[in-house]
Amino acid sequence: MNIEWINQLPVYLLVLIRVLAFFTSMPLFSYRNVPNHFKVGLGAFFAFIIVFTLDAPDISIDSTYFLLIFKEMLVGLSIGLLAGIMIYAVQVAGMFLDIALGFLVANVIDPQTGAQSPLMGGFLYMFTLLFLLAVDGHHLIMDGIYYSYEFISLQQLTLPFGEEEIAKHVLNAFGTMFTISFQMAFPVVGCLFLTDVALGMMSRAVPQMNVFVVGLPLKLFVGLPLLAVILPGFFMAVDHLFDEMFDAMRTLMQMLGGA
Repeated sequence: MNIEWINQLPVYLLVLIRVLAFFTSMPLFSYRNVPNHFKVGLGAFFAFIIVFTLDAPDISIDSTYFLLIFKEMLVGLSIGLLAGIMIYAVQVAGMFLDIALGFLVANVIDPQTGAQSPLMGGFLYMFTLLFLLAVDGHHLIMDGIYYSYEFISLQQLTLPFGEEEIAKHVLNAFGTMFTISFQMAFPVVGCLFLTDVALGMMSRAVPQMNVFVVGLPLKLFVGLPLLAVILPGFFMAVDHLFDEMFDAMRTLMQMLGGA
């Protein structure tokens, strides 16, 4: 039995590399507030489970094994990065709202990623992560790790990154992200645009009025209550975003596996 486990050790290491690469780039698991030892421990445990569900391939440590390591790392990073790009639609929507509300001058450091993020983007992004946990989206992400072996086997040595269809799929996912982010922000941004039009008409009618002094508190007075009203619609858009994210991940895995 011990000899059989030693024979499965190269397979386990390949599975572990793919799982840890997923955790490094995908949403929720890659954030700084998730401890690194938790990521490594969960990845090692999850890889241990996956190994016994696979058809045990005969993989030995030779010259091609290092190419398999590099391939597994690329698979995990590319699929996780695509999922991260899709879910960053919430941050882009928050940037649109900050431009309209005048909050863009007050960017803050996001403790999860360590980068600057829009004020409303961080607020909506936190709601998105909580919604992802509430609908068991993190379980679906881990299911994506498991089912990736149905499309991209361990023995596959190369990935077809040079194919045109893969580049088109990534660009379409990028465009879908911007479309959904615009849909999220449009109700508030559209109403604030009408507010700007009204302020422009008032400045023409009453030249003595300082539009810049009146405009900022007026936009806040209109925009923040309106944001609270459209939050149910925001969660509907986030649910659609999750569907698009999981579909984009599955399609990319099929393309990388040559299906």
